[in-house]
Amino acid sequence: MSLPDDYRDAPADDLADVPAERRCWTVGTGDHGQRLDKLVAQHAPEFSRSHLQGLIERGHVQLDATVCGQPSRRVRAGQRVDVELVPTAEALAFRPQAMPLAIVFEDDELLVIDKPAGLVVHPGAGNWSGTLLNGLLARHRAAAQLPRAGIVHRLDKGTTGLMVVGKTLPAVTELVRAIAAREVRREYVALVHGEPRWEHQVFEAPIGRDPGARLRMAVRASGKPARTDVRRVGAGQGCAALVCRLHTGRTHQIRVHLSHAGHPLVGDELYGGRPALGLQRPALHARRLGLRHPATGLPLEFEAPMPADLAQAWRLVADPSGGGPSAEVGIEPRP
Repeated sequence: MSLPDDYRDAPADDLADVPAERRCWTVGTGDHGQRLDKLVAQHAPEFSRSHLQGLIERGHVQLDATVCGQPSRRVRAGQRVDVELVPTAEALAFRPQAMPLAIVFEDDELLVIDKPAGLVVHPGAGNWSGTLLNGLLARHRAAAQLPRAGIVHRLDKGTTGLMVVGKTLPAVTELVRAIAAREVRREYVALVHGEPRWEHQVFEAPIGRDPGARLRMAVRASGKPARTDVRRVGAGQGCAALVCRLHTGRTHQIRVHLSHAGHPLVGDELYGGRPALGLQRPALHARRLGLRHPATGLPLEFEAPMPADLAQAWRLVADPSGGGPSAEVGIEPRP
């Protein structure tokens, strides 16, 4: 499933429907000759100076009813300053945004979705809107009263597949407990560079922030415990097809463990995996999810077929003879 345009991040200036506060004042004699951006910062101290400089450059500040786009402009005593305080991009982080979601299961307590590639789960630097959290806030009112709108675990932006979301506080609390207790079964399929000789491998190595690269995680003695069970189900084209089971849920866990073992994910350039097999994103898909219902205790099992791009690449590796999709791993592509 490709990512619709609705998911794309809204530009920071695309806030026409967000109320903007206006502040007006007359420049006093003590501020004569002051830089405009510095003066505006004094009157709107809750905003960063860089954000206010951006507002000036984009025409949200007027001097004597005339737009002034120069942050360094010197003001004169007696001039009237009119500022339209458009919210920062961060202000959009918890704003409802309607978006299509691939719903696998939903009741009053929880929601299971099949996340497409490109959808960011939670707001963060560079992704303050168009996230799954924004979509959940638009989908049901109770999400606004829940921690992270009910999100209890994440998938990376380029990763596809199953996620569970709580819709009530008791459900969120129980799901968080179950994940921490390793009672939620999460299984992934992955394509990696190289052809490992082993058929089954357990990676048990602590993961922490990479001190040399802010965006990366790494195997570190001081990191948090992490365990991934990996089974090889095919090899070809200089790559291998793997089934991975998470026992813990550290950031980038599968990506870090496999890269550390010398087998980075196809398309995972952050961890040394170059694009191949037609994939430009990390070849990772959360295909199975098993848990007990947080209210009834009944067992639930869900499975999501691979998206078409990954399914096609998988066939090249796991079934190079062209004999058809593997029933064991369920690679029939979703539409």
